Amino acid sequence: MSDDKTPAKFRTFLILGAPGSGKGTQGKVLGSIPRFHHLACGDVFRSLDTRTSLGQKFVEFSSRGELVPDDLTVQLWRANIKQRVDSHQFKPEIDFLVLDGIPRNVEQAKYMEADIEVLKVFHLSCPDRTELARRLRKRALKDNRFDDANESVIQNRFATYEAETKPILDHYIGDRIVDIDASQSPAKVLYDIIGSIMTLEAWREQEKLRI
Repeated sequence: MSDDKTPAKFRTFLILGAPGSGKGTQGKVLGSIPRFHHLACGDVFRSLDTRTSLGQKFVEFSSRGELVPDDLTVQLWRANIKQRVDSHQFKPEIDFLVLDGIPRNVEQAKYMEADIEVLKVFHLSCPDRTELARRLRKRALKDNRFDDANESVIQNRFATYEAETKPILDHYIGDRIVDIDASQSPAKVLYDIIGSIMTLEAWREQEKLRI
C-alpha cells in the first residue's frame, strides 16, 4: 500500500476511552484540522458496499445479530482505508491517521500492526461512571435512541469496554499512552491532545515540510 512517498505504515493516533468519554467528538474535531484524517469504526461499516465479497461476509454475521469477527473487521477497515487513499481523501505521506473505535480489542490491534505505526494512544480517562452514564443518556435521548438510554444497556457497554477494549492500554504499554482527564471541557481535552502531539518528533518533521 506504499510507494516512494507513502510510508510503509500509517502514522497513527488512537483515541481510547469508555463509552461517553468523548472520543468520537475529539476524533471528529482533530479530523477537521489539516494534516489529520479521522476514521471511526462506525464509518467503516456505514460506508460498506454489501455487493462486494467482503460486504457479503459482513451481512452474514450482521443479519444473525452476531459480532463481526476481528479478522473480517480489520479486512473491512483495510478496504475502506485503501479507498480513502486511492481517492486522495487520506494522503498518508503528509497526513496523520486518527482512529477511534478501532482497534476494538487486543486481537484487532495485533492484526493492524502491519498497517499502522501507533505514535500515541490518547486514553480519555473518567473514573466517574455516573458522569459517563449521564452523557450517554443525554446523547441517546437527543438522537432519539431511547433503548440506548436504558441503564442496563449503559452498564453492559461499560462492562464490554472494561473486558475487551481497555486491555489495549497494556498492549501499547509505555510512553505511547497519554492519560487525559475526560471530565474536562471538550476544548481542554483537545488542547491536551494537541499539546502532546506537538512534542513529537514526527510532528516537528512534518512542520518542517510546510506542505
